[in-house]
Amino acid sequence: MELSRRTFGALLAATGPAAAALAAPQNPVPAAPGNFRRPLAPDTPAFEGTLEFTRKNVAPRAEPFPMPQVRLLPNSIYHDAQEWNRGYMERLAADRLLYTFRANAGLPVGSAKPLGGWEQPENGQRSSELRGHFPGHFLSAAAQLAANGDREAKAKGDFMVAEMARCQQKLGGKYLSAFPTTWWDRLEKGERVWAPFYTIHKIMAGMFDMYSLAGNPQALQVLEGMAAWADEWTAPKTAEHMQQILTIEFGGMAETLYRLAAATNDDRWAKVGDRFQKKSFLNPLAARRDELRGLHVNTHIPQVMAAARRYDLSGDMRFHDVADYFFQEVTTARTYVTGGTSNAEAWLAPPRRLSTELKLSTNTAECCCAYNMLKLARHLYSWDPNPSYFDYYEHLLLNHRIGTIRPKVGYTQYYLSLTPGVWKTFNTEDQTFWCCTGSGVEEYSKLNDSIYWRDREGLYVNLFIPSELDWAEKGFKLRQETKYPASQNTALTVTAARAGELAIRLRIPGWLQTAPSVKLNGRLLDSSAAPGSYLVLKRAWKAGDRVEMELPMRLRVQAMPDDPAMQAFLYGPLVLAGDLGGEGLTEAHIIGPNLRVGAPNTEQFGSPLGPAIATPPVPGIEIPTFRASGADPSSWIKPADGPLAFRTTGQKKDVTLVPLNSLFDRRYSVYWQVS
Repeated sequence: MELSRRTFGALLAATGPAAAALAAPQNPVPAAPGNFRRPLAPDTPAFEGTLEFTRKNVAPRAEPFPMPQVRLLPNSIYHDAQEWNRGYMERLAADRLLYTFRANAGLPVGSAKPLGGWEQPENGQRSSELRGHFPGHFLSAAAQLAANGDREAKAKGDFMVAEMARCQQKLGGKYLSAFPTTWWDRLEKGERVWAPFYTIHKIMAGMFDMYSLAGNPQALQVLEGMAAWADEWTAPKTAEHMQQILTIEFGGMAETLYRLAAATNDDRWAKVGDRFQKKSFLNPLAARRDELRGLHVNTHIPQVMAAARRYDLSGDMRFHDVADYFFQEVTTARTYVTGGTSNAEAWLAPPRRLSTELKLSTNTAECCCAYNMLKLARHLYSWDPNPSYFDYYEHLLLNHRIGTIRPKVGYTQYYLSLTPGVWKTFNTEDQTFWCCTGSGVEEYSKLNDSIYWRDREGLYVNLFIPSELDWAEKGFKLRQETKYPASQNTALTVTAARAGELAIRLRIPGWLQTAPSVKLNGRLLDSSAAPGSYLVLKRAWKAGDRVEMELPMRLRVQAMPDDPAMQAFLYGPLVLAGDLGGEGLTEAHIIGPNLRVGAPNTEQFGSPLGPAIATPPVPGIEIPTFRASGADPSSWIKPADGPLAFRTTGQKKDVTLVPLNSLFDRRYSVYWQVS
């Protein structure tokens, strides 16, 4: 008979104390002098009982420069992406973005046409239960553009805040949403409803950003009203009832409430945030156990961000350990070669079983997950400015995010599929509004937010992006000129400096084989720094000083951890993809309304989330296999015509390889079977 813990305990009780003593585990702790034995600590969950909030702020060890102090320079993939995104945002009229808010509040909607897809209102057809989420994202993106000096974006954001404040007043002064309060009754009763707190969070986060980045005080008033409503709605619930409510996706509610508590120095909001801590998720992470299989990925990354914010406010190491372990586990055991994670929005396999997971669906690497993992990496770096965080950040930015915005029009992807033979798909102009459309407009509005960081000693150069830094407080200006990663070089020129020493720390990427060569004012430095570290240059800088760094790139291989024959190829920091041609692809394959049979929500919303294939392999597409002529891929993969282009040699069918982030409207493969 197999004994459970319960039946085992019952048997011990029935046979008496002597049997219980014999069955008790032996204490493995060596005997101390005097034969004293110390008892083992009980194995209890880290988060047990009621959370008690006590303020104890933790100062960051490094901080990013505010966006107004960093400007992207033209003629780069980053500046292009910023401008394509800006153009898309400009084409979305404020009255259309406000339509469902006004309708829900009983205010006139005028002649505006409602948005479709996930913003679809009640109009006799099936409506979206996520309506209102994208305007929240839009406010965050507008605030970021405003911080970068975009007056039109600020004016549009200010107008939306004022109109949403009118809606809030009409609804009683606190509650603000694009859907009725009856949905909360359904959530409270455990009836089916699609993620109302997720949507509320996006609006709250947008208001916070309009306040903190765009300087709009009315946005803070709206946000505090919404936070008060969240307090009043959750306060009567028992702890057990709240934990049940948290089984429905609730986004970053806790994170925004903690941010609000930090900005206003009001602990009330942190205590409300504590009600949104899901213990069934936190406890395994605190014990450094990977129990992520089966979880919806983008539901849970924001919860880790909330844990990080909670540590900032309280110094409670349990929350620090949750964020630290989660990041390390996901980035080392659940991440594809692009840096992306997830398949069909979930973790479907055990850790390090990525080739197994890849075969289960074509919907790998949801873009929202990449967006949130970048945020998490950035936050953890502020605790510990270790360059490995920015090795990951750069890799994910280059190989996932920069390649998932459609040139010129600014549309973005839902999934960056890694199934061999697929292609990239994008949202429509106004009939989609996926979650990834929202995180997309945010992502490409803040590409200048992490290039340069600072502490008391000086600054860190973490990303090689053409840009200018104006450290006004120190009278120090820096200009970075580079075509990286198309070029192996970057150059930094001091354009203004005051007297006194200041440290410039250059990130030396971990993918390098050897220390790079660095020149200061044309002279080669005698020493450099190892890959995966910083080169520290501390001196009294003067205008005209110039630092040049060369980062030699090479071809390399990354195999799947559970299938060494399934391999991807990289050149320097770039993931290479095989160009398999565009035969058979039409605009309908790339931009909706190409429905994917059997996929969730597509029948309701009428737009594709990814390639129109339910499961691998892609029908009718033959993916070549390769035979390596040596361990070094450069022995059989050679430079080809075109920038950063390579071609296999000596194969049954040779293939041209180019950076994945440069391929659009083409079928491609990233992973290959190599013998």
